[in-house]
Amino acid sequence: MPVYADDDAHYDLIEEVDISKFIPMVSRPGKPHDSVPVDPAKKIKIDSAFIGSCTNGRLEDLRTAAAILKDRKVAPGVVLKIVPATDDIWQQALDEGIIKIFKDAGALVSNAGCGGCANGHVGQNGEGEVTISTGNRNFPGKQGKGSVYLAAPANVAASSVAGYITTPWEIPDKPMVFETGTAETSEKTAASEKETSSDKPTLVEGRTWFIQEDNIDTDMIFHNRYLSITDIDEMGQYALDNLEGYEDFAEKAKPEDIIVTQKNFGSGSSRQQAVDCFKVLGINAILAESFGAIYERNAINAAMPVMQYKSLDGLKLENGDHLRIDFKTGVVENLDKNTKIQAKPFSDVQMDIYQRGGIFK
Repeated sequence: MPVYADDDAHYDLIEEVDISKFIPMVSRPGKPHDSVPVDPAKKIKIDSAFIGSCTNGRLEDLRTAAAILKDRKVAPGVVLKIVPATDDIWQQALDEGIIKIFKDAGALVSNAGCGGCANGHVGQNGEGEVTISTGNRNFPGKQGKGSVYLAAPANVAASSVAGYITTPWEIPDKPMVFETGTAETSEKTAASEKETSSDKPTLVEGRTWFIQEDNIDTDMIFHNRYLSITDIDEMGQYALDNLEGYEDFAEKAKPEDIIVTQKNFGSGSSRQQAVDCFKVLGINAILAESFGAIYERNAINAAMPVMQYKSLDGLKLENGDHLRIDFKTGVVENLDKNTKIQAKPFSDVQMDIYQRGGIFK
């Protein structure tokens, strides 16, 4: 039941929202926050569509999809998978005739559950497959091995009829039929076919930021007040601005700089921004006596060079010294003092991810 305020309620602020200006959006594969307006003109081909998940398998979602699919058919070559969230919703959809509409449209209706988010459940896609989904996340591998666009139930239903990503008011009279091998493919699929770099430098040089502190956590690196920032290009300006004495780090840092710090760098809560902020600034590498376990793995996965050392004794390091680091051998040289130490070189796995530009490349 709706909840209303008392008749004599006093409002400190009244906000008016013009919903006529709302436009349908879609999140591009790999990043739930990478949302762009749906452009029917682009005709991004889909192989499958999914309506379900804990957040979009509600009865109102199924009703919305049924209103669009009624007296229509799923496009040839497209598989529409529908998973009601609960048994009660499934039964209600059956009682209202919604399941019959889905069946007549050619959709595949599964038993209730969380759908594509669970490996092995209806909703997973295969390698090279392009899916439009009502799921709440589309991280690589989350809903299978293919590419997943996120959209509202109405747009997913409309796209399943059209054969490409579109909106309910742009459904064509006849579905688009894509021939095998045509150039009309998903932007993301095409991008993924580009060759990744295999010649990234394994020997780097740069000016040192020697930060002599232990336990620099992710709130010091990238404070939680900035977590709403999702554009990676905007993250660099906030790097280390919550670490006392380094509030102006981002202003003074230069591409190819190297950070050398002490124990347990990157401890605390997990956040990818604490890695990406350094990548944006062009930091060449981060050396530490030890790293927070999750931070280290996040950095490796993102192809951000991180290395551990046992001791800096013998390097005679001072802030601003120029270092040369060999990722293959682990040798760290102080070019200003003509000294060197042995650090832990990249493992084969770390080197492979680094050369590919990230674990998902």
